[in-house]
Amino acid sequence: MREALRAGAVLGLAAWLAACGGKPDETATAAPKVDPAFLAGLDAWRAQRREDLLRPDGWTSLVGLHWLQLKAHYVGSGERIGNGVRFAFGPPKMGMVSRDEAGGYWFTPETGLVLTANGEPLKGRIALHSDHDPEPTVVGFDDGQGQMSLLQRGDRYALRIKHADAPTRLKFAGLEYWPADPSWRIEGRFVANPVGKTLPIGDIVGTQSESPNPGAVEFERDGQTYRLQALGEPGRELFFVFADGTSGHGSYAAGRFLEAAWPGADGKVVLDFNRAYNPPCVFTLFATCPLPPAENRIALPITAGEKNYAAPVH
Repeated sequence: MREALRAGAVLGLAAWLAACGGKPDETATAAPKVDPAFLAGLDAWRAQRREDLLRPDGWTSLVGLHWLQLKAHYVGSGERIGNGVRFAFGPPKMGMVSRDEAGGYWFTPETGLVLTANGEPLKGRIALHSDHDPEPTVVGFDDGQGQMSLLQRGDRYALRIKHADAPTRLKFAGLEYWPADPSWRIEGRFVANPVGKTLPIGDIVGTQSESPNPGAVEFERDGQTYRLQALGEPGRELFFVFADGTSGHGSYAAGRFLEAAWPGADGKVVLDFNRAYNPPCVFTLFATCPLPPAENRIALPITAGEKNYAAPVH
């Protein structure tokens, strides 16, 4: 009986195959083919993204953000030696950061220390130029492994400290992405704003600033039209801070970033959401990331690009 059933099953399968043209339908399970050039370009972008994050002065190297409250602060890593601002790394007593009557900041180093200013040996008191100045000042310490710089956010100033031995850098958990999908590389249309228009952008430390807003990009997905406001200036890349249907549900809750080439004469802009990436705040507590404006919060779940970061458990 068992052999008869087996023979019947074989005959039934043969008949089914014959009806289907002699072999099962392979298209039902075959993976969609993706242009190798698209994959190679995306892989190169992802590799560069990781390399940038893990540079000795990359975003994962942040170890401090110290808001300056007083007219003068002694700074350094030592305890109980008069430091008004204590660093996680660096010389026990590094020097003094002070503000003059005009609102400018200065750094006076402790004698006997080997420090640099923008790569050159630091000999004495120097002006501290912020990240809003044409050439910010970067003070190096610990043989170049550490950096101190001045940030301006609104009318507030802070010292940002980086170090190559930051736990967030040494224990980096890696990046996760949605599968590469060419359908998320979408050609949109640039809609210009009046020259000089700005858009208020808030950040996670409560500051709001006006950012150049040259226009918006309209694109379609699944029969619906969406619009994202772009930040940037002519001749540079367009920059988008956006939240979507995956925010807090696979991607970082506070949104992601995306860049695109400035539109050509035809007004076309390619938005490749496979290259959407997380803001620095995903990796460190010491960044001051911009938040998506209301105009850039869309319901569409963009299942492409970088997923939320799985920070290592300490």
